[in-house]
Amino acid sequence: MYLKLHFHFMGNKPTFEAMKHIEIKHIETALDWVDDATDEQLEDGITAFSVKQPVLLDYVLAAPTEYENEALEGYLLYYFWVIIESFNQAGLTPVEITEEMIEAFQPEFSTMLDAYFEQDDEESEQMLEDFCDQPELTRFMAMEVSTDDEDGTSMDDETATQLFIVTAAMITLLNRASKA
Repeated sequence: MYLKLHFHFMGNKPTFEAMKHIEIKHIETALDWVDDATDEQLEDGITAFSVKQPVLLDYVLAAPTEYENEALEGYLLYYFWVIIESFNQAGLTPVEITEEMIEAFQPEFSTMLDAYFEQDDEESEQMLEDFCDQPELTRFMAMEVSTDDEDGTSMDDETATQLFIVTAAMITLLNRASKA
């Protein structure tokens, strides 16, 4: 009713900007860029990201200690860069994530994860994609943790699950910070 009155008296139709989603092409470009980077470029990239998103990087890098899994750190740094670069490729520029944003997000995320791991079906996959609101990036990470690398290596189930949880949190936080 309000919109009808608004149109009648104001003559303007409201414009709604849909949230921009990261597409496969953005992820592929990010992967190409990260995979072709030299060690020096990787180090410079992580340094630059630590300036732009210091709280998020600290949050992500706390996971190996919390999970008591040193193998997780290398994966997290690699996917941190891939995810950040995917956002960049899509033209999304998140505001700096704060401790307060993470603290507000954590209870909701924990509840969603509990439901996700209880169900473990197509409905739970959709629930996770809806929560993160970046379905292609979420699916990409699900595939990355569940399939072997090109050389036939794979990560153990525990590391794969931990990596998926942390990257899902990162995707969601960056996505929400992009809307802010």
